[in-house]
Amino acid sequence: MTFAYSDIPEQTGRTAIVTGANTGIGLEIARGLARKGARVLLACRDADKANEAIEDIRSGPERADLAFLHLDLANIASVRQAAEEASHEERIDLLIDNAGVMMPPLDHATAGCELQFAVNHLGHFAFTSLLLHKLEQDGGGRVVVQSSLAHRGAGIDFDNLDAAKGYSKTQFYGQSKLANLLFAKELDRRLRASGSSVSAMACHPGIAQTEITRHFGPLGSVFGSVVGLALNSAADGALPALQAATDPAAEGGEYYGPYGLREMSGKRSGRAIASTKARDEALAKRLWDRSVELTGVDPDLAPA
Repeated sequence: MTFAYSDIPEQTGRTAIVTGANTGIGLEIARGLARKGARVLLACRDADKANEAIEDIRSGPERADLAFLHLDLANIASVRQAAEEASHEERIDLLIDNAGVMMPPLDHATAGCELQFAVNHLGHFAFTSLLLHKLEQDGGGRVVVQSSLAHRGAGIDFDNLDAAKGYSKTQFYGQSKLANLLFAKELDRRLRASGSSVSAMACHPGIAQTEITRHFGPLGSVFGSVVGLALNSAADGALPALQAATDPAAEGGEYYGPYGLREMSGKRSGRAIASTKARDEALAKRLWDRSVELTGVDPDLAPA
């Protein structure tokens, strides 16, 4: 079965956090949830851009309940502070780990790790772990982790997480997206084993128009525009995350993506194909243990 915008159920009374919600796919995820009545926290690094996004969503016909949550995924102290602030919400039903960086010049963040791995994976690992108790509070909370087609063919080089032995933008991006998918699946396995009511799943946007290509230089904006016309717009790319977050039939541990040309585009979404490595439970466990070590945040969930 596939899923379209018209299938998104009413979300009134629910609260969602969307990371990286100030632009592109994240903005469209936030808009889609707000249009259905959810309270949405836009978890972003830049307050001005987040407030612009809030005004953009509020300019629509719906009365939106929106708030800015400061979150810098490259800074574990900021991650902890954001989780603490979010925990004061009356409830949290949905956490959509969408933010990311793509192919930047070499830089480092958490525990000296390369920036893409640190932001795309470690920051979300810590943020999610710190909010699991809140997602559990009212039963049935969901975690949705944004991966990418780039996870295919990628691996996790545990001996070079700081890029000291060499840096390839594309390889490190693929590694971070594989880590996202491994994390979502391992998190769901552990949640199920613990008897939790929270579920976790992953998604990807296909090849969609987004500002994540800003590190491509002058060609980035041209590439994004062409992608939006030929493959997926940002709104199209947001649909798999919205399915994972809201579809009553969506299942924990599953992976969702565009239901179109080789999962690159489509106006509907459905189950996507994860690589063999993304389904490697031993690799997922090793990544989990290393993530706890690097972030200093332990979700306290035993292996399944």
